[in-house]
Amino acid sequence: MIVNRLRSNGRPVSAMGEYMDIVKTISQELNIKPWQTEAAIKLIDEGNTIPFIARYRKEATGSLNDEVLRRFHERLLYLRNLEDKKAQVLGSIEEQGKLTPELKKAIEAAATMVAVDDLYRPYRPKRRTRATIAKEKGLEPLANILLLQMTKCLPEEEAAAYISEEKGAATVEEALDGAKDILAEMISDSAEYRTYIRKATMNEGKIVSKGRDEKEKSVYENYYDYEEAVSKIPGHRILAINRGEKEKFLTVRIEAPEEKILRYLEKKVIRREDSPMSSLLKDVVEDSYHRLISPAIEREVRNELTEKAEDGGIKVFGKNLEQLLMQPPIAGRVVLGWDPAFRTGCKLAVVDETGKVLDTVVIYPTEPQKKIAEAKAVLKRLIKKYSITLISLGNGTASRESEMVIVDLLKELDSRVEYVIVNEAGASVYSASKLATEEFPEFDVGQRSAASIARRLQDPLAELVKIEPKAIGVGQYQHDMNQKKLSDVLEGTVEDCVNRVGVDLNTASASLLEYISGINKTIAKNIVAYRETNGRFKNRRQLLKVPKLGPKAYEQCAGFMRILDGDNPLDKTSVHPESYGAAEELLRRLGYTKEDILNGRLSGIGRQMKDYKKLSEEVGVGEITLRDIVKELEKPGRDPRDEMPKPILRTDVLEMKDLKEGMILKGTVRNVIDFGAFVDIGVHQDGLVHISQLTDKKFVKHPMEVVSVGDVVDVKVMSVDLAKKRIQLTMKI
Repeated sequence: MIVNRLRSNGRPVSAMGEYMDIVKTISQELNIKPWQTEAAIKLIDEGNTIPFIARYRKEATGSLNDEVLRRFHERLLYLRNLEDKKAQVLGSIEEQGKLTPELKKAIEAAATMVAVDDLYRPYRPKRRTRATIAKEKGLEPLANILLLQMTKCLPEEEAAAYISEEKGAATVEEALDGAKDILAEMISDSAEYRTYIRKATMNEGKIVSKGRDEKEKSVYENYYDYEEAVSKIPGHRILAINRGEKEKFLTVRIEAPEEKILRYLEKKVIRREDSPMSSLLKDVVEDSYHRLISPAIEREVRNELTEKAEDGGIKVFGKNLEQLLMQPPIAGRVVLGWDPAFRTGCKLAVVDETGKVLDTVVIYPTEPQKKIAEAKAVLKRLIKKYSITLISLGNGTASRESEMVIVDLLKELDSRVEYVIVNEAGASVYSASKLATEEFPEFDVGQRSAASIARRLQDPLAELVKIEPKAIGVGQYQHDMNQKKLSDVLEGTVEDCVNRVGVDLNTASASLLEYISGINKTIAKNIVAYRETNGRFKNRRQLLKVPKLGPKAYEQCAGFMRILDGDNPLDKTSVHPESYGAAEELLRRLGYTKEDILNGRLSGIGRQMKDYKKLSEEVGVGEITLRDIVKELEKPGRDPRDEMPKPILRTDVLEMKDLKEGMILKGTVRNVIDFGAFVDIGVHQDGLVHISQLTDKKFVKHPMEVVSVGDVVDVKVMSVDLAKKRIQLTMKI
């Protein structure tokens, strides 16, 4: 068990109680066993990456997958930061000499940062407030008398004793005002009251938005006079309202159950209704709520709503990105990448089967030049010269017009050529990047973009890793979100995908290698430099000769690196070098050699396994690891992307005006959002399948239960609005 250990942030932790609390919390939240939690903490603290733990430490963790481990790591960091915060707060209150056993217990039991903040509020060093100024005037005893409600004297009578021109309370009114300010702050600082008010606002409050100018046309018109329960409003509406407010189209407020809250506070503060102080205390309660509590709670509620909405949006974005990255590559074909444009011409790049750019050219088949015949002649020459069989057309400006030219051309060709419309989101970001400049120093941005459009069809993963994940365009409101959190999740998604697929050590770019477990930017560049200097890698052990790649990094990365024609056939597989001895012993027992891996003779060895448990003990690995080894030997270097739906290859064009209600078409899911899915049906304008039209099932919580990015689906046209360029589709066929 780890008690005295180093944290991820490098600071030691020695508190046994803290450690056990974290173990208990994570185990309950993620519904995993405490021993799994302890094992995962140990592995993370030892510096192992999430992909490595998920793939090669299944025995230790009970096969926790990368998705669970990502959530695990996030919660671990939060809970450790929470413990740090508690320690700081306890230390601060203790220094003030105000730490009671009850308060200490409450702080230690707090489950969130907000709860700790609430408890710390009365003790936090404050800027000079109306209450602190009143205390300087010596009015705190008067405030306590008013609050206790034990006297039969009127407030004015009690206040008379505290008049002091010297201290700044020259009149009874000034003394009472100061005492009321102190009481208002005391009420505001109560953790109990704030917890109740926050809960009441969350459960019974409403979010209300108004248009600043209700006559002004905007995409936010639905929210010009809008209200919805705080407890029920979905995340995508929160993000839309936030953006409308930011762009100054909307004013937004939280409408709390005010009467209920004021009655609650009065009940808590006013102990005797017949007290001469009750009227004054009612005024204090009202002032405290309106001036101090309500604005803060409104900010907190809106922050919480935004945070939840962002977390939901980021989760959807991450899932969409995963599906996009895991789209199957179209291997073994020469591809023509086509970056469409009007005035500046369409940029073309011919890319061979390995991704090497063979040729680039600019043609002008679109407005204003409209040199269609000339463009076709160039295209025919390129197709013949390089044996092109596939055109990858970007879906940006002038894509529709370019598609018309392509379809027309295909009818005139003797050979079979197909085309695919590719989502070019992020291609312009990549083409103007430092990485693209290094990769294609002699190309302009258009040529780079065309090469990227071609390559992202050949190997989506290898190409898309070069682009900042949030620029890939499979989310909503990504620019409005917490950018650090968004980047962390998306980077984690890319990392998981790259490691799930693995990389060819002899062809992978530095930008792809840096996502491999244990490899950073510097080591990735060093691997490429070593390869260029010394030639192809012949075995995984050579990685240890790469500068800055030490034994720990080797342990983390080796299993994800593939060498297709190296010295050791096991280097072609995802079997980790630490298990080579076990794999070789297994092959020997079954009557095979390592060379049999290459000629595909091991495809049925799983059926020869009678007792995995016994055999795992004999060959010296865990049972789960043995099953993974067998699976890998049966199909060495298998690509998990092969199981994903293939892109739809087209030879003809359909326009939006050709669509008729009731038409059944095949399409590709381009984006999944909270309220439905956008499907590319080949008309340049994606159609929306609303969540209610995804399936005949009675209830769908989220569209992701039904569809994913990249899915090929059958849809029926429900309605077409040419003016607004909107297509409504249904999957209920």
